[in-house]
Amino acid sequence: MKVDGQHRRSLWPSARGDALYVIDQRQLPHTLAIARLDRLDQVRSAIAEMWVRGAPLIGATAAYGIALQCRQAADDAALRAAQSSLDSARPTAVNLAWATRRMVDALLPLALAQRAAAAWELADAIAEEDVAINAAIGRHGLALLQALAARSPGGTLNVLTHCNAGWLATVDWGTALAPVYLAQASGLAVHVWVDETRPRNQGASLTAWELGQQGVAHTVIADNTGGHLMQRGQVDLVIVGADRVTARGDVCNKIGTYLKALAARDNGLPFYVAMPFSTLDLGLSDGLAEIPIEHRSARELTHVSGRDGAGQHTEVQVVPDGSPALNPAFDVTPARLVSGLITERGVLVADEAVLRGAASG
Repeated sequence: MKVDGQHRRSLWPSARGDALYVIDQRQLPHTLAIARLDRLDQVRSAIAEMWVRGAPLIGATAAYGIALQCRQAADDAALRAAQSSLDSARPTAVNLAWATRRMVDALLPLALAQRAAAAWELADAIAEEDVAINAAIGRHGLALLQALAARSPGGTLNVLTHCNAGWLATVDWGTALAPVYLAQASGLAVHVWVDETRPRNQGASLTAWELGQQGVAHTVIADNTGGHLMQRGQVDLVIVGADRVTARGDVCNKIGTYLKALAARDNGLPFYVAMPFSTLDLGLSDGLAEIPIEHRSARELTHVSGRDGAGQHTEVQVVPDGSPALNPAFDVTPARLVSGLITERGVLVADEAVLRGAASG
């Protein structure tokens, strides 16, 4: 996707294969800062502290983390320790453990001298696969948008999204926003309602920024505005991303997603989830009971950051001194509220038999 008119990815390896460059998303939308990571501990910090975020991007970043570890030590114990360290950084997004497991499982059978080169090659492959997968998600989602637009020829299609599931959450293209970008490219008139997504404001800071860079019409709204717009016919469909999807189709995504699904159901609107198959966790069935929900620092809720009148980045407290805060990062939307899962293999029903069949096909 584009930044200042030039193609940009959310991460890229150094030409010498000794470091990983990532966009430090904490600095957006006001500063485009690039961070150089050349050690495992730096990669773990980047994931845990949300320099990078979004399930597919976390997975790709972690793959490079394993590759960087191999430059220091690539013995079995070092690989297992690196895997454990990375997996603990963000427990909810299943792509993280998926990527580290794929890396370690591929490296352990190799001779020690082969591991460093093989690790970097596999990390590159995981990143490239992510780009191709998201482009495919975009194509399948575009067909849905085109079908909805055909019902009201000449009008603008209004999409509501939550959090950030664009290219900043992946290596390129994005999941929930990939269909939007392809719709724009095809000439379809599309407008995106962007939930601010408290407490970290990934919608207001990240989704709005990348949509603006790409020239997609959009409007930032408070998290509680979506239902109001749905009631007044100003939303045609909801598309969100996912951090983990269970075998029966329960969807774990950024906190607040469940409320959007409820509002969409009450107003007879389609609620779609865009996800690569690497986000599917066939080992879990009941999302509410089985998915580990990450709880993050209360400070993310009690304080907000932004740019002050002098153009400087600052943070301010918004709650009374001493007020406690609860900050679960994700919630679970039951499969019954999901109209369909937009995957690289097509749009699928949120049903266990369908998902297991597609996963094995």
